Amino acid sequence: MQVTSWMGAFFWGFLVLYGLMMYCLSPRTVTLGSFFQGEDSRGRKASPFLLTTSIFISWIFAKSVTNAANLGAEYGLVGGLAYATYWLSIPLCGLVIYRLRRRFGATGLVSFLTSHYGRAAALAFSAAILIRLFNEVWSNTAVVGGYYGDTGTPAFIGSALLFTAVTLAYSLRGGLRSSILTDAAQAAIFVIALVWVLGLVLPQHSPAELMSTSHWAMDAGVDLLLVAALQMVSYPFHDPVLTDRGFITEERSMVKAFTLAGLLGFVAILAFSLIGVHADLVGVGVSGNVPAALAKTLGIGALLVMTIVMISAAGSTLDSTFSSLAKLVGRELPAMAGKDLGKKAIGIGMATMVIFALFGNLPMLAGTDILKATTISGTMVIGIAPVFLLHGLVTPTRLGFHLSFWTGLALGIALTLGWIPASWAIGDGKYALLLGTNLYGLMLCTAGYVGAGRLNRSVPHASRT
Repeated sequence: MQVTSWMGAFFWGFLVLYGLMMYCLSPRTVTLGSFFQGEDSRGRKASPFLLTTSIFISWIFAKSVTNAANLGAEYGLVGGLAYATYWLSIPLCGLVIYRLRRRFGATGLVSFLTSHYGRAAALAFSAAILIRLFNEVWSNTAVVGGYYGDTGTPAFIGSALLFTAVTLAYSLRGGLRSSILTDAAQAAIFVIALVWVLGLVLPQHSPAELMSTSHWAMDAGVDLLLVAALQMVSYPFHDPVLTDRGFITEERSMVKAFTLAGLLGFVAILAFSLIGVHADLVGVGVSGNVPAALAKTLGIGALLVMTIVMISAAGSTLDSTFSSLAKLVGRELPAMAGKDLGKKAIGIGMATMVIFALFGNLPMLAGTDILKATTISGTMVIGIAPVFLLHGLVTPTRLGFHLSFWTGLALGIALTLGWIPASWAIGDGKYALLLGTNLYGLMLCTAGYVGAGRLNRSVPHASRT
């Protein structure tokens, strides 16, 4: 499809219009409760509806819907099911946070770790969070850039940076309150556009055709499905975009919102994978950005709607990323040192947003594979699963935290560097080694956490350190 000058102006104009709309929707907040807790100007907490839509769309990352379509094209519905399984971790995360709040008085995951496992544990966990948030910046801006040009081209880079700038502008204006309010609008835009795209392509195929590209075999996506099932127990806890929202409303309302948002997200991702199945059936083929490749074959209308889907999804994630960064650096890290910065925390949070907006796009400029932002980081944090799931069931110890956390991190790094032996592979598919690393790694992390807890119980109380 040839992109004419007026079409190009239309697409760039839409990106600017989108930024203005989100900026106008964002309240200018100056209170700590609004900027860090999402409260309104009267100090009221976010409503159940706003919390549900915020969780739902904040975890519909642009890279996620792109990955879902890519996997749908490569493995059929099995690939889509594998990726959608990650969204079932949201209800689990809500239940775990509910338990930590009710039984242990947790007010945030970082402060919880500081209280129960020490400052070093909280620092290690905060470092993992920062890496995660850093990945969210470039992996989402890169997806938006893919709709304006090929990777590395001036149009690709320019649109990704413009998108970053408009998101940063309204995030600076209202912090978490801005993120929650704009999430509602972004969720509505996303759902309408998704239904439109599905209505365009799905009637072209029977259910049997859509199922025909799926094969239940380890080398046909089942290995990735098993990886997702394993990472469900750890993946959500290192994402403050999700967990920050677990501490801003009453506990029961929070669990309901997490459960509903997780189920809706599962359905949305599975549905979007059908875009990839359609692409495979019509011969578009597997690529690094199947939705963009398919949209360019369907005409200007489809390309615009697909662009809207991606901008809405990416925007909701990026503004949440900025607000989580502001909270972590402006409030939680100083609190770890026993300091309350008061309103200065807002200024520090804003400065953090700007720094990550600038440096978080460096991997996008280098053209890194966006799926790695999920699978590799997911492996590195498998060690936090025993800490949050077994806390209180096993005697919590600082040694147990570090044995579990650093074992998982070391295995994730080893996997990235190609140091995991081939004998760890399970099956012979593309994700065989990833699956083996996650299964054996989770077993080692759990053994370290539980073993340290039992050792502590067996030591006479007076001799414990």
